[in-house]
Amino acid sequence: MSAPVTAAALAHADDLAGFVAAAPSSFHAAAEVARRLTDAGFEPLDETEAWRVTPGDRRLVVRDGAVIAWVVPGGATADTPFHIFGAHSDSPGFKLKPQPTTGRAGWLQAGVEIYGGPLLNSWLDRELRLAGRLVLDDGSSVLTATGPLLRLPQLAIHLDREANDHLALHKQTQTQPVWGLGNAASADLLAELAAAAGPDVDPARIRGYDIVTADAAHGAVFGKDDAFFASGRLDDLASVHAGLVALEAHEHADASHIAMLAVFDHEEVGSGTRSGAAGPFLADVIERIQLGLGADREQQLRALAASWCVSSDVGHSVHPNYVEKHDPVVQPLLGSGPILKINANQRYATDAAGAAAWHGWCDAAGVTSQEFVSNNAVPCGSTIGPITATRLGMRTVDVGIPILSMHSARELVGTADLLALSRAAAAFFAG
Repeated sequence: MSAPVTAAALAHADDLAGFVAAAPSSFHAAAEVARRLTDAGFEPLDETEAWRVTPGDRRLVVRDGAVIAWVVPGGATADTPFHIFGAHSDSPGFKLKPQPTTGRAGWLQAGVEIYGGPLLNSWLDRELRLAGRLVLDDGSSVLTATGPLLRLPQLAIHLDREANDHLALHKQTQTQPVWGLGNAASADLLAELAAAAGPDVDPARIRGYDIVTADAAHGAVFGKDDAFFASGRLDDLASVHAGLVALEAHEHADASHIAMLAVFDHEEVGSGTRSGAAGPFLADVIERIQLGLGADREQQLRALAASWCVSSDVGHSVHPNYVEKHDPVVQPLLGSGPILKINANQRYATDAAGAAAWHGWCDAAGVTSQEFVSNNAVPCGSTIGPITATRLGMRTVDVGIPILSMHSARELVGTADLLALSRAAAAFFAG
């Protein structure tokens, strides 16, 4: 049975909509997490400088499109363990290619390549933004985000009478969005991005860029009793936001563990980067905190053995039009609470101990949890959970909220589930 959508749940969804609008790329997501936590009293650190760790610290560090933030309790010692809530900042879509200003037949187009595994047809006939970072000739980076600029117009039914029977987009020739009219030789898409970054950014100074597309529409609550919330990038900004809200409000009176939010980039393309979960970022930050607390190797290993990671990413809700694609018994539903994700082949890191711990945190939060397991004939994806467990040897459990239209340009979740996940994250940080 679905949970009622309370005023608090609506306020949380509205806050998420604003967060998504402010985070059209992974770089913007990391920056927005850092901005909000800084406003909440966290101190940003620089990886290139020496860190001094003191019990009572509330700190954060950004690495490209990833961010890690933590609260060191007042009674922390060299072997204090960690409670880490992990999520990712990137989403499937399109990424700008080199020499991006292209065009044909009087149209200006953007040269893009496919990033991750987007549901391609969902990007048709909607206004899109470009967002990401520009790296200038002095090595500095600036964030940029346009307003609605691009569109992938679908071919009219009159010109493809079989489109409703088998729509299949060619990944090169039919995925290049339009952004204006004219001759590509006299246009400059990078100049548009420079202008969006600010009046002081000269496009001639741009030496590199990481720019992606994002749906320009704002997130919205709708449906009977406001049951649904739709937005772009809910995979996985819904989890990032849940952990952010929980950490913003977290107090450090409990000396039993260090509460940490770890937001990684590049999950949708395998996580194997310096800012991805398979890279060294999390291990680097943990080690620097431990060294700052005076830990030797023995104490470091004891702390990791007693630590927990909750890996939070969206999972499939049962779809009423495709029920046969789901497990015939275990069928999580939007609005009925967060999900515990289970897979026999360890695509998720959850085991019995993790399941028991997760249910305990949900009970403490007053949250009902569901379970997700795949249909045996329909393999599931994976998450940062198994990567974190493998790299650090840390007990890890995979969770999330149920979703429809995963990897669409605009995804659908239950309004009540958003706040429920954040409350479970808060209980995890607290206990």
